Amino acid sequence: MPRHNERKYRAVSALQRRIGNPILRRLPFQTLLETTGRTSGLPRPTPVGGRRVGDSFWLVSEFGERSQYVRNIKADPRVRVRLRGRWHTGTAHLLPDDDPIARLRGLPRMNSTAVRAMGSGLLTVRVDLDG
Repeated sequence: MPRHNERKYRAVSALQRRIGNPILRRLPFQTLLETTGRTSGLPRPTPVGGRRVGDSFWLVSEFGERSQYVRNIKADPRVRVRLRGRWHTGTAHLLPDDDPIARLRGLPRMNSTAVRAMGSGLLTVRVDLDG
């Protein structure tokens, strides 16, 4: 990873971990992706932006396979997604062959803009929601 991208990753990750995520997780209608910690086995809720399309929820990980929730998905793809205050179970799929920039065009504009500006190594994630 180029040095600029590494600095960006460290800065954005620290900001999200210490300030953004703790605040956003508390907002009742913030969309959350809950994975199972690959080491701890504990639930790990992460604020995300994305969109439900039919029985799937789509999002783009701003740091791809470096994101902790993506690493958790690789270990256990069973997840929960909180949409509009309601939890849904599902199975997450990492889609490295999908075009994440094109995918972002169909997702909420504010989040998509932030992901493009702050991210590197983007990765599309689809969650197939259960019933």
